[in-house]
Amino acid sequence: MPNSVRVRAELALSPRVDPALSWSEAELPERERTKHVHRLHPYLGKFVPQLAEVFLRRFVRPGQLVWDPFAGSGTTLVEANALGAHVAGCDVSVFNCLLCQVKTARYEPTALLADVLQLSGPAARLPPAGQAGRYLRRWFANHALRELLGFRERLADTWYPDLWRVVLSRSARSARLARHDDLDLPREPVRGEYFCHKHRRVCRPVGEADKFLRRYVRDAVQRVQEFGDVRTDAEVAVLHDDARLVDPPAPVDLVLTSPPYPGLIDYHEQHAYAFELLDLERRDGDEIGRSVKGYCEDVAAVFRRAAAALRPRGRVVIVVNDRRGLYDGILRASGLVLEERITRHVNRRTGRRNGEFYEDVLVAKRAPSSSIAPWAASSLPTQ
Repeated sequence: MPNSVRVRAELALSPRVDPALSWSEAELPERERTKHVHRLHPYLGKFVPQLAEVFLRRFVRPGQLVWDPFAGSGTTLVEANALGAHVAGCDVSVFNCLLCQVKTARYEPTALLADVLQLSGPAARLPPAGQAGRYLRRWFANHALRELLGFRERLADTWYPDLWRVVLSRSARSARLARHDDLDLPREPVRGEYFCHKHRRVCRPVGEADKFLRRYVRDAVQRVQEFGDVRTDAEVAVLHDDARLVDPPAPVDLVLTSPPYPGLIDYHEQHAYAFELLDLERRDGDEIGRSVKGYCEDVAAVFRRAAAALRPRGRVVIVVNDRRGLYDGILRASGLVLEERITRHVNRRTGRRNGEFYEDVLVAKRAPSSSIAPWAASSLPTQ
């Protein structure tokens, strides 16, 4: 029996799982999960845009406001704009905010072409690798690093330097001295030949970056133009801030977000090369979910602010793997009432990584004021 047929049969027999939101690989192939700008840069843990589309269409009309306090790589922001809804997102990572801004920006075709011509010509010089930081010198071959630094120097003369900074970061990710089958979070640089499980042969470490830069420049142009065909004039606001401390910019019609999972992904470290190459400030200590300790209090603080800004008919939709059973308590502490808990089978999140699991989609509304208990940490579940 084909795997997709087997999975569909299992879902039909499970009363907990919603088959309509549990797409198989055949139903939702990788090229659709990463359509247009959703593939501008790899990002661990982003949810598929098709899931965002379902709940945006269910709860929002064009012109209303969507809020994502954990904006991440911008899935909610992109899809809300395509629907014609105004949207605001917040993230403590400046690199995540860069991704969100670049993905939702408007690009003029003539200026894009001028940038491509500017970046496609031969570099006047390749800077010495010694001017780079210690992390970059450790993780890149000398020539590859010089090509990355040379590309970086040319961005000041372009129309869309932030777009090309994302291309630079994506190229750096591919050009590291990492195994081809371990690009997500490699632990040590590889400097000799190795057997590559991705290519099923012996591979050598990458020694150049130019081929990636050229490939991703072309790919980025194609992707932003494809999104330009569906992009609307609805407003997009990206806030580089801590969602525990900042309110949504206006009354909110829908909160649609996927919070970090406790202790699972280090969202700063996965882009360590980008922070150093682009000279971005890291705020690792402000990142929610780096450990299980304090997770419930932190997430509840975010959703209390969201609940306070929610319109009377507004809804909060949270996509999360609640395997620890934390969110019933988090919602109560946030002043929210759970309306629906939908369990979906996940063949894989956006990207090529194998693996399947289950995650929940929690639909909540603001609790009546008379039923909101005073905040107390003891009302949250133990972690």
